[in-house]
Amino acid sequence: MIPLRSSERTYSTASALLVIILLNVLVFLYEISLPRNALNHLILYYGIVPDHFHYSSLLTSMFMHGGFFHIAGNMWFLWIFGRNIEDLLGHERFVMFYLLCGLTAGFAHLLTNPGSPVPTVGASGAIAGVMGAYLIKFPRAHIVTLVPILIFITTLDIPAAFLLLYWFAIQFFSGVGSVGESQISHGDVAWFAHVGGFVAGMALIMVMTPQRRRINSWNRDV
Repeated sequence: MIPLRSSERTYSTASALLVIILLNVLVFLYEISLPRNALNHLILYYGIVPDHFHYSSLLTSMFMHGGFFHIAGNMWFLWIFGRNIEDLLGHERFVMFYLLCGLTAGFAHLLTNPGSPVPTVGASGAIAGVMGAYLIKFPRAHIVTLVPILIFITTLDIPAAFLLLYWFAIQFFSGVGSVGESQISHGDVAWFAHVGGFVAGMALIMVMTPQRRRINSWNRDV
Protein backbone atom coordinates (compact mmCIF):
# COMPACT_ATOMS: atom_id res chain seq x y z
CA MET A 1 0.00 0.00 0.00
CA ILE A 2 1.34 3.39 -1.04
CA PRO A 3 -0.07 6.52 0.65
CA LEU A 4 -0.81 9.32 -1.81
CA ARG A 5 -2.15 12.19 0.30
CA SER A 6 -3.61 13.06 3.68
CA SER A 7 -7.01 14.57 4.39
CA GLU A 8 -5.39 16.98 6.85
CA ARG A 9 -4.70 20.53 5.73
CA THR A 10 -1.44 22.33 6.49
CA TYR A 11 -1.15 26.02 7.28
CA SER A 12 2.55 26.68 6.72
CA THR A 13 5.30 25.77 4.26
CA ALA A 14 7.16 22.59 5.19
CA SER A 15 10.55 24.27 4.80
CA ALA A 16 12.41 22.12 7.36
CA LEU A 17 11.00 18.98 5.77
CA LEU A 18 12.19 20.11 2.34
CA VAL A 19 15.69 20.77 3.69
CA ILE A 20 15.81 17.29 5.29
CA ILE A 21 14.70 15.68 2.02
CA LEU A 22 17.24 17.72 0.05
CA LEU A 23 20.07 16.67 2.38
CA ASN A 24 19.11 13.02 2.00
CA VAL A 25 19.00 13.32 -1.79
CA LEU A 26 22.37 15.10 -1.96
CA VAL A 27 24.03 12.46 0.22
CA PHE A 28 22.50 9.71 -1.91
CA LEU A 29 23.76 11.36 -5.12
CA TYR A 30 27.22 11.45 -3.55
CA GLU A 31 26.92 7.77 -2.61
CA ILE A 32 26.07 6.63 -6.13
CA SER A 33 28.93 8.69 -7.56
CA LEU A 34 31.45 6.57 -5.66
CA PRO A 35 33.08 3.35 -6.87
CA ARG A 36 31.85 0.24 -5.05
CA ASN A 37 34.86 -0.13 -2.73
CA ALA A 38 34.68 3.51 -1.64
CA LEU A 39 30.92 3.24 -1.12
CA ASN A 40 31.32 0.14 1.05
CA HIS A 41 33.92 1.95 3.14
CA LEU A 42 31.62 4.98 3.50
CA ILE A 43 28.70 2.84 4.69
CA LEU A 44 30.88 0.91 7.14
CA TYR A 45 32.25 4.14 8.61
CA TYR A 46 29.11 6.29 8.71
CA GLY A 47 26.46 3.59 9.14
CA ILE A 48 25.53 1.98 12.46
CA VAL A 49 27.65 -1.15 12.95
CA PRO A 50 26.96 -2.59 16.42
CA ASP A 51 30.20 -4.55 16.75
CA HIS A 52 32.32 -1.39 16.35
CA PHE A 53 29.86 1.31 17.21
CA HIS A 54 30.65 5.02 17.45
CA TYR A 55 28.08 7.57 18.56
CA SER A 56 28.37 9.86 15.56
CA SER A 57 26.98 7.10 13.34
CA LEU A 58 23.58 7.49 15.05
CA LEU A 59 23.33 10.83 13.25
CA THR A 60 25.21 10.20 10.01
CA SER A 61 23.38 6.95 9.26
CA MET A 62 20.08 8.83 9.18
CA PHE A 63 21.08 10.64 5.97
CA MET A 64 22.35 7.61 4.02
CA HIS A 65 20.41 5.06 1.98
CA GLY A 66 21.08 1.72 0.40
CA GLY A 67 19.44 2.23 -3.00
CA PHE A 68 17.00 4.22 -5.11
CA PHE A 69 13.85 2.48 -3.87
CA HIS A 70 15.07 2.81 -0.29
CA ILE A 71 15.42 6.59 -0.44
CA ALA A 72 12.39 7.09 -2.70
CA GLY A 73 10.09 5.18 -0.34
CA ASN A 74 11.48 6.87 2.75
CA MET A 75 11.26 10.40 1.38
CA TRP A 76 7.74 9.83 0.08
CA PHE A 77 6.46 8.59 3.47
CA LEU A 78 8.25 11.47 5.16
CA TRP A 79 6.55 13.97 2.84
CA ILE A 80 3.05 12.48 3.28
CA PHE A 81 3.13 12.34 7.09
CA GLY A 82 5.75 14.94 7.96
CA ARG A 83 4.05 18.08 6.65
CA ASN A 84 1.33 18.01 9.28
CA ILE A 85 3.78 17.33 12.11
CA GLU A 86 6.03 20.22 11.06
CA ASP A 87 2.94 22.41 10.72
CA LEU A 88 2.00 21.45 14.27
CA LEU A 89 5.42 21.85 15.91
CA GLY A 90 7.03 24.60 13.87
CA HIS A 91 10.21 24.30 11.82
CA GLU A 92 12.90 24.27 14.52
CA ARG A 93 11.10 21.93 16.89
CA PHE A 94 10.23 19.60 14.03
CA VAL A 95 13.94 19.22 13.25
CA MET A 96 14.65 18.47 16.91
CA PHE A 97 11.76 16.00 17.02
CA TYR A 98 12.92 14.27 13.84
CA LEU A 99 16.50 13.89 15.04
CA LEU A 100 15.46 12.61 18.47
CA CYS A 101 13.27 9.96 16.86
CA GLY A 102 16.14 8.90 14.62
CA LEU A 103 18.60 8.71 17.51
CA THR A 104 16.16 6.63 19.55
CA ALA A 105 15.61 4.32 16.59
CA GLY A 106 19.37 3.85 16.29
CA PHE A 107 19.69 2.92 19.97
CA ALA A 108 16.79 0.47 19.60
CA HIS A 109 18.65 -1.19 16.75
CA LEU A 110 21.84 -1.43 18.82
CA LEU A 111 20.02 -2.98 21.78
CA THR A 112 18.35 -5.64 19.64
CA ASN A 113 21.38 -6.46 17.45
CA PRO A 114 24.37 -6.53 19.83
CA GLY A 115 27.61 -7.47 18.16
CA SER A 116 26.20 -7.47 14.63
CA PRO A 117 28.80 -6.70 11.92
CA VAL A 118 26.09 -5.58 9.46
CA PRO A 119 25.96 -1.81 8.81
CA THR A 120 22.56 -0.11 8.96
CA VAL A 121 21.70 3.11 7.15
CA GLY A 122 18.53 5.01 6.39
CA ALA A 123 16.04 7.54 7.68
CA SER A 124 13.37 4.90 8.35
CA GLY A 125 13.58 5.12 12.15
CA ALA A 126 13.15 8.90 12.18
CA ILE A 127 10.31 8.65 9.66
CA ALA A 128 8.67 5.99 11.81
CA GLY A 129 8.71 8.56 14.60
CA VAL A 130 6.88 11.03 12.36
CA MET A 131 4.30 8.34 11.63
CA GLY A 132 3.88 7.59 15.34
CA ALA A 133 3.29 11.29 15.99
CA TYR A 134 0.75 11.42 13.17
CA LEU A 135 -1.15 8.55 14.76
CA ILE A 136 -1.40 10.43 18.05
CA LYS A 137 -2.31 13.84 16.65
CA PHE A 138 -4.44 12.92 13.63
CA PRO A 139 -6.09 9.57 14.44
CA ARG A 140 -9.27 10.46 12.56
CA ALA A 141 -7.54 11.62 9.40
CA HIS A 142 -7.85 9.61 6.20
CA ILE A 143 -5.09 8.68 3.78
CA VAL A 144 -5.80 8.23 0.08
CA THR A 145 -3.82 5.07 -0.61
CA LEU A 146 -2.82 3.15 -3.74
CA VAL A 147 -3.80 -0.48 -3.15
CA PRO A 148 -3.38 -3.58 -5.38
CA ILE A 149 -6.49 -5.78 -5.47
CA LEU A 150 -5.92 -9.03 -7.33
CA ILE A 151 -4.73 -7.91 -10.78
CA PHE A 152 -6.00 -4.34 -10.41
CA ILE A 153 -4.64 -1.25 -8.71
CA THR A 154 -7.05 1.23 -7.16
CA THR A 155 -7.15 4.00 -4.58
CA LEU A 156 -8.90 3.68 -1.24
CA ASP A 157 -9.63 6.26 1.47
CA ILE A 158 -8.13 4.48 4.49
CA PRO A 159 -8.33 5.73 8.11
CA ALA A 160 -4.88 6.87 9.18
CA ALA A 161 -5.15 4.99 12.49
CA PHE A 162 -5.76 1.68 10.68
CA LEU A 163 -2.98 2.25 8.14
CA LEU A 164 -0.39 3.25 10.74
CA LEU A 165 -1.27 0.55 13.27
CA TYR A 166 -1.17 -2.03 10.48
CA TRP A 167 2.29 -0.77 9.47
CA PHE A 168 3.48 -0.84 13.09
CA ALA A 169 2.19 -4.39 13.60
CA ILE A 170 4.17 -5.57 10.58
CA GLN A 171 7.36 -3.97 11.95
CA PHE A 172 6.84 -5.33 15.46
CA PHE A 173 6.02 -8.92 14.57
CA SER A 174 8.69 -9.03 11.88
CA GLY A 175 11.15 -7.82 14.49
CA VAL A 176 10.03 -10.44 17.00
CA GLY A 177 10.33 -13.10 14.32
CA SER A 178 13.87 -11.99 13.50
CA VAL A 179 15.17 -12.33 17.08
CA GLY A 180 18.08 -14.72 17.11
CA GLU A 181 18.52 -14.62 13.34
CA SER A 182 21.01 -12.63 11.32
CA GLN A 183 19.98 -9.31 9.87
CA ILE A 184 21.02 -10.48 6.42
CA SER A 185 18.57 -13.40 6.55
CA HIS A 186 15.74 -10.91 7.02
CA GLY A 187 16.50 -8.67 4.07
CA ASP A 188 18.70 -6.18 5.96
CA VAL A 189 15.65 -4.52 7.52
CA ALA A 190 16.21 -2.98 10.96
CA TRP A 191 12.73 -3.83 12.26
CA PHE A 192 13.27 -2.72 15.84
CA ALA A 193 14.70 0.61 14.69
CA HIS A 194 11.29 1.22 13.11
CA VAL A 195 9.51 0.11 16.28
CA GLY A 196 11.74 2.26 18.49
CA GLY A 197 11.31 5.31 16.28
CA PHE A 198 7.54 4.89 16.11
CA VAL A 199 7.17 4.61 19.90
CA ALA A 200 9.54 7.55 20.41
CA GLY A 201 7.46 9.68 18.06
CA MET A 202 4.27 8.82 19.94
CA ALA A 203 5.86 9.74 23.27
CA LEU A 204 7.62 12.91 22.13
CA ILE A 205 4.61 14.43 20.39
CA MET A 206 2.63 14.16 23.63
CA VAL A 207 5.14 16.31 25.52
CA MET A 208 5.99 18.77 22.72
CA THR A 209 3.15 21.27 22.72
CA PRO A 210 1.90 22.65 19.40
CA GLN A 211 3.26 26.03 18.28
CA ARG A 212 -0.28 27.42 18.15
CA ARG A 213 -3.88 26.32 18.49
CA ARG A 214 -5.35 24.98 15.30
CA ILE A 215 -8.57 23.42 14.12
CA ASN A 216 -8.32 20.11 12.34
CA SER A 217 -10.64 18.71 9.67
CA TRP A 218 -13.23 17.41 12.14
CA ASN A 219 -13.57 20.78 13.91
CA ARG A 220 -11.94 20.00 17.23
CA ASP A 221 -9.03 21.76 18.89
CA VAL A 222 -5.71 19.92 18.85
